Amino acid sequence: MPYSVAVAGASGYAGGELLRLLAGHPDFEIRTVTAHSNAGQPLIAAQPHLRSLAHLTLVETTPETLAGHDVVFLALPHGASGAITAQLPADTLVIDCGADHRLESETDWAAFYGGDFFGAWEYGVPELPRHEGPSQRERLAAARRIAAPGCNASTVALSLAPGIAAGVIEPTDLVSVLAVGPSGAGKSLKTNLLASEILGSANPYAVGGTHRHIPEIQQALRWAGASEVTLSFTPVLVPMSRGILATSTARLSPGVDAASVRAAWETAYAGEPFVQLLPEGVFPRTADVLGANTALLGLAVDEAAARVVVVAAVDNLVKGTAGAAIQSANLALGLDEHRALPVNGVAP
Repeated sequence: MPYSVAVAGASGYAGGELLRLLAGHPDFEIRTVTAHSNAGQPLIAAQPHLRSLAHLTLVETTPETLAGHDVVFLALPHGASGAITAQLPADTLVIDCGADHRLESETDWAAFYGGDFFGAWEYGVPELPRHEGPSQRERLAAARRIAAPGCNASTVALSLAPGIAAGVIEPTDLVSVLAVGPSGAGKSLKTNLLASEILGSANPYAVGGTHRHIPEIQQALRWAGASEVTLSFTPVLVPMSRGILATSTARLSPGVDAASVRAAWETAYAGEPFVQLLPEGVFPRTADVLGANTALLGLAVDEAAARVVVVAAVDNLVKGTAGAAIQSANLALGLDEHRALPVNGVAP
């Protein structure tokens, strides 16, 4: 018998991507979809591309409508899911695609988000290297509460964590500059995200250490073994609907050679279908991961600058959010981790 599933925030971009992937999952049955202002409408009015789910109607997002399902996915704005999840049964598998349960530090939450602090759940990036204790994959396999990652955060963490875990890069003076599509900001109308504002333009935002994903990245890199992390993080909106191209650089540790650097990433992601290191001299494009639960990494050593350069491409709505959530749910339920998750992108 399939697991019964509810998706909260089903009218948004992340909710729509969850539903697109879940619709092809043989072990899940989508029974309930919820929304806020769109409650009462057919799902297909908000997500016209989801033709196989045309029979579903959006209902209000309440603990009562979500309770009674085996699995609940939440794709709600930050601050909206914590109070709801506190009222769900302990044996329900709950995956939060929002920020409410990502951070361990209440101080970081207050500084970057504000409002009530709901505590950290297991982090939904199975491939993330850990310096000690159970692996991230093992932690997720035992979880009933999972926090899906911030898309920028997981992209940068996956880019740099292998080097920190292996001791081949310094965890201070990290620099990441990202080209990102506006779907990561959600579906709500915002003037700066209008087509007339972003077409033909590249627009930096949250400059100077203010982006909310910074403490999440630092937390993940501490898990990889860093005692202290300093990161300069600059996202730039570019006119593509979805995708992240993150260029991250780090200082080489003293005495480390280029072969040792590449070996660190090769070892960390050996056999990982969803996080792949490209051959030497090859670097990814966002087009290569469109629609796929795949993170592609290109790596180079800039010997003149004594820095490692990692370029990562991710679809922010798949591996960055919905795909990571479903991958983690598969693990928690003892299913094949790769169930219903594509590694192939869509081209052109």
